[in-house]
Amino acid sequence: MYMIARTIGVLFNILDWLIIGRVIISWIQPSPSNQLLRELIRFIYQVTEPILGPIRRLLPTTNMGIDFSPIVAIFALSIIRSFLINIIV
Repeated sequence: MYMIARTIGVLFNILDWLIIGRVIISWIQPSPSNQLLRELIRFIYQVTEPILGPIRRLLPTTNMGIDFSPIVAIFALSIIRSFLINIIV
């Protein structure tokens, strides 16, 4: 059971880092001339959009242009991670 709990923890940590990476990418908005970088950015967006998209639609829009969906997503993932690990252990 410990191995399953550890795997769940690692997978959720990877999701957290991918969301943080997406936030950083949106801030710096790189123009990827490198094919590998372009594919990496596409991968990050494909993995994180199913998580961030629904949250973004639920949150009210702000006039400041700040997207709070990554903060909500990381918080929600943390709750889900704890819940799953507590069930397993």
